[in-house]
Amino acid sequence: MNEPELAAFLRSRRDRIRPSEVGLPTGPRRRVPGLRREEVAQLAGLSADYYTELERGRSAQPSAQVLASLARALRLNGDERDHLFHLANRPNPPAARGPAAHVQPAMLSLLDRLTTTPAQVITDLHEVLVQNPSAVALLGRQPVARGPATSFVYRWFTDPDIRALHPPEDHDHHSRVFVADLRAVVARQARDTEANRMVAALRRRSQEFATLWETRDVALRRADHKRIVHPALGVIEVDCHSLFSEDGHQRLLWFTAPPGTEGAAQLELLSVIGTQDMTVEEAAEARHGR
Repeated sequence: MNEPELAAFLRSRRDRIRPSEVGLPTGPRRRVPGLRREEVAQLAGLSADYYTELERGRSAQPSAQVLASLARALRLNGDERDHLFHLANRPNPPAARGPAAHVQPAMLSLLDRLTTTPAQVITDLHEVLVQNPSAVALLGRQPVARGPATSFVYRWFTDPDIRALHPPEDHDHHSRVFVADLRAVVARQARDTEANRMVAALRRRSQEFATLWETRDVALRRADHKRIVHPALGVIEVDCHSLFSEDGHQRLLWFTAPPGTEGAAQLELLSVIGTQDMTVEEAAEARHGR
């Protein structure tokens, strides 16, 4: 690993980003025009000490997932991302999927602007790549997983606990939509071994999935009306919208509710309480301004 060049490259990329470009406040006491080290660490989900050691050229070789997080935090384009991996002695940058996938800068730029709207970027296999704070407050932080379990669709059919996110009476609808969406992805990427492996695994592990797969329904999930069960606010009705990347491998999802509806009021409250723990009673009092 070329520690000095890696450190210099990280500093150069940090210096060029203005805080406002990544949703951070611009205070009067800034001594540098770019981001501070602790801000990059925060955006990448790393400790400030660890990132500081990277910039000093003293850290152990970072993992592919750490490098991917830094590429997102520093808004690197594809060539810059590949260069970062090369400097860290990881010559094979991650593919378009998995937790280490490179999120397209245009997607991140849009995500940064959705400051009060729950939004996240996922792959076409429904692997969450990055969430804004509002999405974490609404949906919860996605668990760290490996292999097929990084996909929400895979967990939907193999982990009963994941279905608690939606009311039981909605489960059949989501199962049908997930399978139709996955069939559309497989059809568009006929030689995609990863997608085909996931389908094969689901057909073995889930009779429900296997039965739905045989219906041969096909439809990309471009928009949907959802009911989400929140631990403090109860059931929140939202509209989910999707923006697809040019190659179709990634999607920006955002969640809204029509003005004046109960869902809109709940989302507004959620933007205030964030991820803090609240009882149902406390949430009700907050909603009524008590």
